[in-house]
Amino acid sequence: MEDYKEYLHIFLLLFFTISAFFSFLINWLFLKFSFNLGTRHQGTAAQVRWANTVKPAIGGISFFIVFLISISVIGTLPREGSYMLDKRLVGIIASSALGFLLGLADDAYNTNPLAKFIAQLSCAFILIISDVYIQVTGNPAFDFAVTTMWVIGLMNSINMLDNMDAITTTISMSIIAGLIMVVWILHPFLSTHYLVMLVGVMGALTGFLYFNWNPSRIYMGDTGSQFLGVFLAAMSILFFWNFKDEGTNEWLQIKQFVVPMLFFIIPLVDTTTVTIRRLMRKQSPFVGGKDHITHHLAYLGLKDRWVAITLITVSLISLPLCYAIIAEQVQWTWQVTLAAFIYFGAVFTIFQVLYNIGQRKHQAKLKAAKK
Repeated sequence: MEDYKEYLHIFLLLFFTISAFFSFLINWLFLKFSFNLGTRHQGTAAQVRWANTVKPAIGGISFFIVFLISISVIGTLPREGSYMLDKRLVGIIASSALGFLLGLADDAYNTNPLAKFIAQLSCAFILIISDVYIQVTGNPAFDFAVTTMWVIGLMNSINMLDNMDAITTTISMSIIAGLIMVVWILHPFLSTHYLVMLVGVMGALTGFLYFNWNPSRIYMGDTGSQFLGVFLAAMSILFFWNFKDEGTNEWLQIKQFVVPMLFFIIPLVDTTTVTIRRLMRKQSPFVGGKDHITHHLAYLGLKDRWVAITLITVSLISLPLCYAIIAEQVQWTWQVTLAAFIYFGAVFTIFQVLYNIGQRKHQAKLKAAKK
């Protein structure tokens, strides 16, 4: 078993290197020969992007290409029976492909919001019928509804977070690192095919980050954010939402919500902040804007790369916290639950304070400019 674990470790490391290289090569070729592919009209791009310059939004294509390579590699892995008979795996592949196509259409044609919502709803439906759904209460209707909200919410959250250089890329890498950690701790040999997909997408993001780090030369576009949204949603359902004590009569276990809450702390804080504040202003939370926590950190005076470093640092802090929970380094008690929610609340509160200070500085700057 130890020999196999060492072999698996080397294999995954090699595959990560290959994936990163292919991603780098694909994006380099796209950037060199297809600069205008995936760019939008500057007036539209300026509403969503922090930088007002138009750049190719094609990085997501490399994610999907490497994802397909990962699936091909999975087919070569030794296993009793065919991987293609694994209903969950097929569901994740199908929903991720639909998410990619949705993003590609949105980058090319600015998809109608209703059509986009229907496609996202279809992604959730594919996962549910593939037995990839959140089991919270045991009541199918309620669990399916929670799953649908999680999938659609995360697809939009990841998309909304893609508003500044390297933010979505680095945060997604942090989440995938957490997923790899969870799979490796719990059942690496039973979930090798999921590990291959996770390592492949991690490699794709690593190769892309070279071009997406500030000052970026390329964006992932909706093609990348929609694919990442459904992929992360599906994987998190399998490996973040399964921390439930069996054999109890509890209808609802708060423990299940803690791990995904910690790993997705930045997307949750940002989306919650933007949604609440826009609803208070009677604005739609589903349109692009420069009112995210990333923008207000910049209004405070942080350079773009330091905004990315700040957010990825907060995200990475969750890794050791979750490791202690998953590896059972600490006994699960109500005090641990309370501590987790206090930590989340503290992060949320700090960002609200920084948001308000940044907003005041920005408004003062605008008033001074008018004078």
